[in-house]
Amino acid sequence: MTLIKSISGIRGTIGGQPGEGLSPVDVVKFTAAFGTWLQAKSSSKVIVVGRDARISGEMVNRLVIGTLQGLGFDVYDLGLSTTPTVEMLVPEYKAAGGIILTASHNPKQWNALKLLNAKGEFINAQDGAEVLALAETEAFSFAEVDALGQCHANTDAIDFHITKILELPLVDVEAIRSKGYVVAIDCVNSTGGIAVPKLLKELGVKQVHQLYCEPNGHFPHNPEPLPEHLTEISALVKQMGADLGIVVDPDVDRLALINEDGSMFGEEYTLVAVADYVLTHIPGNTVSNLSSTRALQDVTEGHGMRYEASAVGEVNVVEKMREINAIIGGEGNGGIIYPKLHAGRDALVGIALFLTHLAHSGKKMTELRASYPAYFISKNKIELTPDIDVDALLEAVKQRFSQQKTNTSDGVRIDFDKEWVHLRKSNTEPIIRIYAESGTSDKASALASQMITEIKALLK
Repeated sequence: MTLIKSISGIRGTIGGQPGEGLSPVDVVKFTAAFGTWLQAKSSSKVIVVGRDARISGEMVNRLVIGTLQGLGFDVYDLGLSTTPTVEMLVPEYKAAGGIILTASHNPKQWNALKLLNAKGEFINAQDGAEVLALAETEAFSFAEVDALGQCHANTDAIDFHITKILELPLVDVEAIRSKGYVVAIDCVNSTGGIAVPKLLKELGVKQVHQLYCEPNGHFPHNPEPLPEHLTEISALVKQMGADLGIVVDPDVDRLALINEDGSMFGEEYTLVAVADYVLTHIPGNTVSNLSSTRALQDVTEGHGMRYEASAVGEVNVVEKMREINAIIGGEGNGGIIYPKLHAGRDALVGIALFLTHLAHSGKKMTELRASYPAYFISKNKIELTPDIDVDALLEAVKQRFSQQKTNTSDGVRIDFDKEWVHLRKSNTEPIIRIYAESGTSDKASALASQMITEIKALLK
């Protein structure tokens, strides 16, 4: 059993003793803490709740909604929904906040409470610490019987989300329809199976071949949209002669794309391509996190605009985007943030913008991918022992490479011309993550190996 209490939410495996996994007792305690925190922050008595399709979702949903009603909140229950849909509905209902019940790409035994503020954005570090402190002390008080909240079901939230996407000026339905695209999709038997086919129909896609689109929570493969998990959709694209494949994770905030020949477009390049399209039409700045490909910087600067990197984590990307007034941003895991719609990762708006870009380009997927700078990332890690002072180690690395450009907002990132290495300690495991990027996979691996050697020398 596992229970991880982080600044942005609570996640864990279902079952076990209270405090050891995400038991019903833990669900109620942390929901009550968040609701109590919202009561001190907002006069609104409304909270929005939605969930992905994982097996434990219905049980957790009932516990969360009942607890919020017990605090006196009126709850708008979106039922089977997506993370970006819930994010959009929080400000729409003028709610105090929202809770998304999803463990994102984690396997089916996991679930989580992801916490949103009144803007429909993930709460920041300080807010998260306050919620955890309330949970620790159980400093909450429930409403008396006449002040209990009500629950209102909303079954049209995804339709609302899609309508707002179709209204965006940069989404060109006629251009997409004119291409007669044939698309294969893999929605890992979660809520993407509801949202993605609806969106593609409204976008005028000619034919959709569906793989794992029944929202029953029985994930047919590891739900993280990485190349090694996408062999079936890759084969389906080739078998059906599809123009492309589309893959989303269980809560539909990450987007991966498959080329017409079954090869990977590259999760890192989802954002690169969409940003290129947006910047072609609207001048503006861009942001991605420190572990994302340099290709976004190249494309942004190619349009004469400014790129900046943030610390890893959606809330950090959003804060940096707001700071430099970025018009597009996200993370290299296929997470696109388009603030014209809302300030959160959204695979659905990513699909609409990408298909418009593809249609306008007149290219095949492989041709479009080949038009962008070629970079490769090597992902590695070093196991830590309790006696290692990680902060001191990272400072020593920084000093070792003091002649290079460094960024210490999240661990240490070192830039070498067109290459970089990013070292950061994990918040959930006793490891240091080491990501390196270069122009070939061999060079990226060699750069990572060089850094691992340097770290081992420093540890001695």
